[in-house]
Amino acid sequence: MIQVYIVDDHPFVREGLKTFLGAQQGIELVGEAGSGEEALTEIQALQPEIVVVDLHLPGMGGVELTRKIREVCVNAKIIILSSFSEEDEVIDAIEAGALSYLLKDSSPAKLVEAIQAAQLGEPVLHPRIAKRLMQRVRRQEPAGEQLTVKEKEVLALLIQGRSNKEMAGELWVSDTTIKSHVSSILRKLEVNDRTQAVIKAMKERLLEK
Repeated sequence: MIQVYIVDDHPFVREGLKTFLGAQQGIELVGEAGSGEEALTEIQALQPEIVVVDLHLPGMGGVELTRKIREVCVNAKIIILSSFSEEDEVIDAIEAGALSYLLKDSSPAKLVEAIQAAQLGEPVLHPRIAKRLMQRVRRQEPAGEQLTVKEKEVLALLIQGRSNKEMAGELWVSDTTIKSHVSSILRKLEVNDRTQAVIKAMKERLLEK
């Protein structure tokens, strides 16, 4: 049996989760709390395998609670179940030690899937959360590393002042393909024209990365 503890300040939500999870084979609900302070004491005593945590709690918030659970119940896997998907909150919760992050519009079956996956140490993310994380990673990725090998070849030729026709001939591709590569380079470097792309490439030494 997978032992699960629920932390949510809304009694209606807790009752719904209790009813649903109580009907699932292989899952045992061992406790519940409406605040982080109350939950932390019981979690330390009960040592549940899985803790489902609402992010916005009165007093001690879900991020702080997640961090403290990891201190007093080191083997517990934490699943955030929240109505909120702000990027900073998502990152804070994951950095605090949360394994999975679901939104409250997820299906009940998705929560069961996340609980079963958590027992194996595998994360489950709501699609919107996964998208936000990917967007953050892309923003943090250096511009030069976003370019494909072929785009770097085109950028190198742009720096040399080659025309589309000249680049197409040298790279053995069509003019249309070159235009597509150039458009992609401008988008990835977040510039408006070739001149700005060349200046940014040289200033940031993008082809040396």
